[in-house]
Amino acid sequence: MESNSILYTINAVEGFDPTPYAVDYTDLTTNETRKRLPVMAQIAWFRLRYPEGKISVQANPGKDCFVATAKVYPSYKDPADCFLAEATASRGFLEDKPSVSPREWAQTAAVGIALRNAGFGLQFSMAGDEFPDTVSEGAPMTNAAAPAEPYAVEEPTPPELTPEEKLAQAMKVPCPITKFKGKTLGEVLQLDPGAIKWVAEKFPATEKVGAAAQLIRDFALQQSA
Repeated sequence: MESNSILYTINAVEGFDPTPYAVDYTDLTTNETRKRLPVMAQIAWFRLRYPEGKISVQANPGKDCFVATAKVYPSYKDPADCFLAEATASRGFLEDKPSVSPREWAQTAAVGIALRNAGFGLQFSMAGDEFPDTVSEGAPMTNAAAPAEPYAVEEPTPPELTPEEKLAQAMKVPCPITKFKGKTLGEVLQLDPGAIKWVAEKFPATEKVGAAAQLIRDFALQQSA
């Protein structure tokens, strides 16, 4: 531990010590016992370090597996290419563990690796060591143990939009009326307000265009009152 003690200063959060959350695992290739930080502990640590951070994860079906890619952002406002770290992992179906979703397992693995690459858990193994979550696409999963229940990763909910922002978004929704093809609801409002009323009544509020039309119609009624 002393040789890599400086790694413990990475992502330091006052009052939080990740060490008690580390668990032992045995590398199935070398039989060596090491420490690692569970993904949920990594996520909790990340939230403490970056309260407005975002974990973006996507999973796509591959040959006999799911391939997931995760990216870690300091803020949910950061552009897509401004991430702290990223990682990819693949996981396949396990006959002896049918309840384990390969999609969620791949997502969990990718998130764990991405967070480790960002310094959340790197402290528990020397740089260059092989980690249990590191599985490249198509590679055999010789040293990866399936978690009892894969962790579902959700991105943080963006702040609630203001009424003005909601209206601005509604104005940009394409109009479904053939006569006004290529125009937005905002443009149609200027040309034919009655068409907005028709869209609001024709399409249910559960659909994007219906909700947008109703919002615009309510706004127009308020303006005319």
